[in-house]
Amino acid sequence: MALSLRRKQLDVIVRMLHLNQQQLPNGGEGQGEEEAYKLLVMDPPCVSLLSPVLKVGDLRRHGVTLTLGIDRPRQAVADAPAVYLVRPTPSNVDRIAADAAAGLYASFHVNFSTSVPRPLLERLAAACAASPPACAGRLARVADQYIDFVCLEEGLFSLAQPRAYVALNDPAAADADITSLVDAVALGLFCVFATLGVVPVIRCARGGPAEMVAAALDARLRDHLLAKPNLFTEAASAAVASFQRPVLCLFDRNFELSVGVQHDWSYRPLVHDVLGLKLNKLKLPAEKYELDDSDKFWVTNSWSPFPKVAEEIEAQLAKYKQDVDEVNQRTGGGSGVEFDGTDLIGNTRHLMNAVNSLPELTERKKIIDKHTNIATALLGHIKERSLDGYCDCENDMLVNGTVDRNTLLSLLRGKGTKEDKLRLAVTYLLSFETPPSSELEQVEAALRELEVDMSAFQYVKRIKALNTQFAAASGTATKSNIVDWAEKLYGQSLSAVTAGVKNLLSDGRQLALTRTVEALMEGKPNPEVDDYLLFDPRAPRSGTGAQFKGPFREAIVFMIGGGNYIEYRSLMELEQRTQPSKHVIYGATEILSGAEFIHQLAELGQKAGLGGGSSNIPPGAAQ
Repeated sequence: MALSLRRKQLDVIVRMLHLNQQQLPNGGEGQGEEEAYKLLVMDPPCVSLLSPVLKVGDLRRHGVTLTLGIDRPRQAVADAPAVYLVRPTPSNVDRIAADAAAGLYASFHVNFSTSVPRPLLERLAAACAASPPACAGRLARVADQYIDFVCLEEGLFSLAQPRAYVALNDPAAADADITSLVDAVALGLFCVFATLGVVPVIRCARGGPAEMVAAALDARLRDHLLAKPNLFTEAASAAVASFQRPVLCLFDRNFELSVGVQHDWSYRPLVHDVLGLKLNKLKLPAEKYELDDSDKFWVTNSWSPFPKVAEEIEAQLAKYKQDVDEVNQRTGGGSGVEFDGTDLIGNTRHLMNAVNSLPELTERKKIIDKHTNIATALLGHIKERSLDGYCDCENDMLVNGTVDRNTLLSLLRGKGTKEDKLRLAVTYLLSFETPPSSELEQVEAALRELEVDMSAFQYVKRIKALNTQFAAASGTATKSNIVDWAEKLYGQSLSAVTAGVKNLLSDGRQLALTRTVEALMEGKPNPEVDDYLLFDPRAPRSGTGAQFKGPFREAIVFMIGGGNYIEYRSLMELEQRTQPSKHVIYGATEILSGAEFIHQLAELGQKAGLGGGSSNIPPGAAQ
């Protein structure tokens, strides 16, 4: 059975909302739960993880009558229990203790989104002990839920850790800061696998953040598995029965930079990149929309090219009008049709059918209006910024390995925002190993004419030059000197960049990421992945015995430093074309648009003293 991350996270949340009572298979509540209603208190990160999986109406069905922020002033509701869902931080622990001491609620059911460190637990206990005697009695339960990740849909999740790429590549970053971030990523992934109830086999390239996270996650899983029982005990029998474990494929964003900045012509990446889709919610000037699996049009068409989506909207609108006309004619409401009462029974039947069809027609019209408004907003940006031209040009460079110089320069000097032009220039830089120097000079001149901040361009250019030096170095000592120098100048993970220069170019339409994941899942000898490291938390540390390298039916692919919808789509296509069928879940430290990622490249360029001027790109919030 395929791994179902969203469903399992939802099961944990629902059980938590019912005060950790086990739910019956038919959705009924466990025995012993007396409270008919409750309050839900959360911090902002937990609001973000909850919102994609439960709507307000869903919360009400589970007895939640009021949702409150832990950092906001709150009034006492002394006769109601409160469910807390927060991250384990000192400020949250202090606030919970203060609420309990003040007797804001009848009972406190405290749930931490991830493992609470022992010092914080002792801090909570000490605060309650120092309060009036009734304080400790109000704390009904304290639990670690291990759901500290945002599950945007069944096959997509984010750890909502912003600017991880900058932090890992910052030349001024202290070792302690790097270690702290690596541990945070490993803890987030531990939550994912604790929720799934499976222990993965971990594969990653040598060097850089991917290996650091793999080692940290392996150590965390090994330490946890020493305890009996543990979070994976219940699922162990099912795993043994199926003789299958998933593979976790870890990658660093430097593995394939071009995908992070390129423009895309599909509906979903366009909505995310151009209109700012966040946590499955879209805010237009006049409307707010939710775009998730409850929207059938979105599910069916979100990966289609934008022109096909526009055609489908027109087709569905025409079909809707036809169905409305048919209902009107049957009930005597159509033009030229009169109801004379001679067929009272027949007309009554038609009228009842019409009434029954009204909710479905109304919902269809609502969906059509929603996507008409979204497509209209997109079309305005496409025309204003000539986004179709950018997509075509970048596609020619990345897929066909060719570029028309006149088209490239006209785009750089024509319509589009400064970040559009910068993304095109960086894509050009990454598409050719040795672009003609005269052409490169013209590209740089065009950017300077428009006063575009060159930091991101110069940063990628310098890394690429470093890759060339690294590849050309014949002696190991020379290579080591280059890498040592580069890491001091550019940051901690440059060894991963220099090792993966070939991955900057995609082979045909298949991304290097997808190609590598497919090879790792097949488990056959392959020069692209033969040197990938393997960590198996269930195997002895000595490494004795055969290590299982596949084949795997299920994979979790995780991008450290920010993922995007283009890679997600490519992995979904891998799922659909493989036989026997495979199942892939895609995750990242955050889901980034091209503009957000180019901002992070610009920030690194500025930190390295390259380029100039301030970035014009808003950093954006983590998703």
